[in-house]
Amino acid sequence: MLNTIKPEDLSVAYGLDSARIGNRPFVQRRLADLRGCFADADAYEAALSNDNPVLYEVTVVEPASGDGQLHYGLGIIYPGKIGDEYYLTKGHYHSYRPAAEVYVGLRGEGVMLLEDEATGESRMAVLKENCAVYVPGHTAHRTMNTGSVPLVYLGIFPSNAGHDYGAIAARNFRKIVVERNGKPEMINR
Repeated sequence: MLNTIKPEDLSVAYGLDSARIGNRPFVQRRLADLRGCFADADAYEAALSNDNPVLYEVTVVEPASGDGQLHYGLGIIYPGKIGDEYYLTKGHYHSYRPAAEVYVGLRGEGVMLLEDEATGESRMAVLKENCAVYVPGHTAHRTMNTGSVPLVYLGIFPSNAGHDYGAIAARNFRKIVVERNGKPEMINR
């Protein structure tokens, strides 16, 4: 197996000021790409009429696929809010629903919204520097920056996990995270 992995995939440099891992391509999501994600549609449209800022960026490294192999991604979410909701990622399930994932906070402050697919139970987990969040299988997850500086994190997941954004786009999360009294609070959508 080792001889099938490119040398540049064994040791990869990254920086905490961006979501770049080596010279790999990255995905950039702007406000217009997140239509329907924010609960306050009026605040979303007002913000979009003024600007179309970058909300987050992600670079993924996929060194090998198959049983037992891992992929990982470096993400950065910029600070900001739409109404009372923090800037966030689209959120997703894994295409292979049993796949779990671990997020490791590298810089900044944020939270993750976790939603069990079977029960709808939702939880909010803190993601910040020196903290890790475990995302169980069959769990939708969305990340938010609750601080004033970029939130940088590393996500590690099985190579067969895949990403299902369609299920979230069709019905969204049942809960949202808003700022209340200067702190993040999970409330009903």
